[in-house]
Order: sequence, then structure tokens, then C-alpha cells
Amino acid sequence: MLEQLEHPMPAQDDSETLSENVFRRIQAAIVKGEIAPGSKISEPELARTYGISRGPLREAIHRLEGQRLLVRVPHVGARVVSLSHAELIELYEIRESLEGMACRLAAERMTTEDINELRRVLDTHECDAAFQAGVGYYQQEGDFDFHYRIIQGAGNRTLTQMLCGELYQLVRMYRIQFSATPNRPHQAFAEHHRILDAIADRDGELAELLMRRHIGASKRNIARHYQDSAHQTATPRGES
Repeated sequence: MLEQLEHPMPAQDDSETLSENVFRRIQAAIVKGEIAPGSKISEPELARTYGISRGPLREAIHRLEGQRLLVRVPHVGARVVSLSHAELIELYEIRESLEGMACRLAAERMTTEDINELRRVLDTHECDAAFQAGVGYYQQEGDFDFHYRIIQGAGNRTLTQMLCGELYQLVRMYRIQFSATPNRPHQAFAEHHRILDAIADRDGELAELLMRRHIGASKRNIARHYQDSAHQTATPRGES
């Protein structure tokens, strides 16, 4: 499971603890799919891979559980989260509602400079090599994430805590997983621009509607993925 991760730990910032460093490394590997959903987490293997003692490692694992990237399975131990189709649809229903609200508030509260910075974020996305090739959408987090910036711009601390804290990395994991669907990167980019235009026009009602439609389109994309997978499983070899 961890063969692809077996390389030396990078130099860490003086202010960063060893536990923080390994936490960020494992978090990135899970979110990007380098450690597959459902994989069993072996503490001895991780400790050997990262050259870290069990204490700091367990602290990092505990934090990843708090982000819902790892789950404890009785008599098995920690595994990478693997949401069922129903659980994933529920997560996207939550996003549809809360991020729609965030857009409406952002249209009221984002400054002109905030909006200009968000346009620059989309310019960065457009220049990304994977996006240009049509095989994925820009994957950086935080201030380089269109959704993150809008949620921050909503100016609601409870909303920010929910969407940029507790659920953020879990949502990113599945956004990245499904972003490579054919045609979806460019469709999503166009939808982002329409949402931003509505925010810039201070049309909160339209911004909310467009974000809900945007996430709804992603939800339908996920449903099609599961339907196609089920069809392939049910179809005998040699049939089409």
C-alpha cells in the first residue's frame, strides 16, 4: 500500500513539529488517492516509511480521524475512509445547501479586492497543465481553491468551521477523485466563472442558485459513475 510513499521525509520548517509534518504528508496522500480508499493503515509500516516513532505518528493518525479521512473499524484498526454511494450523495446534499448559502453571503460581503483575487485564482486554474489537457481540475487547497475562497468570503464563522474545517479534506478527496471525468474540468471551470460573475454583480440569489446547480451537476456525475460501475459488474465478459 505504501510503496509509492517510501522516500525520505522532506526538510521541515523550524516551526513545524515532526507530527505535523507527517500528518500533512499522509493527509495529502489520502486526499490525492495515493493511499487508496478502504486501505488498512499499518502503524509499523507508516513508522518505518517515514522514519518516525509511534508517538508522533499516533498523534497524526488521531488528527486524520478527526478530519474523517480515517475511520476505526472494530477488530481491524484504522482504514482510509471509503464512503458508500448513499453516504457520498448525502455529503453532496450538504454541500449543495451550505455552499449555496455561502455564495449568497459572499455576494453581500466580499470586497471588490476579494472578488478580483478570486478572478486571479481562476486564471491560475486555467493555466494548469492537467486542466489544459482536460484530465483534471486544479488540486491545490486553501487560498488556491475556488470553493474555499468563497466560503471564507461569506464571513460566517460557523459555516467556515464546517466547510473549511471538519469536512474540507474529505470533500477535497472526492472532488479530486471525480474531477477527471471526461469534459467535467472545463464544464466546472465555466460554472465557476458564472458563479463569480453573479457574486461580482452582488446578485446573491443567482449566485446561490448557480452554486447549487454546480454541486448538483457533480452529484449527478457521481451517480452516473456508480451506475456505470454497477452495469460493468453486472455485464458478463464479452458483452457490451
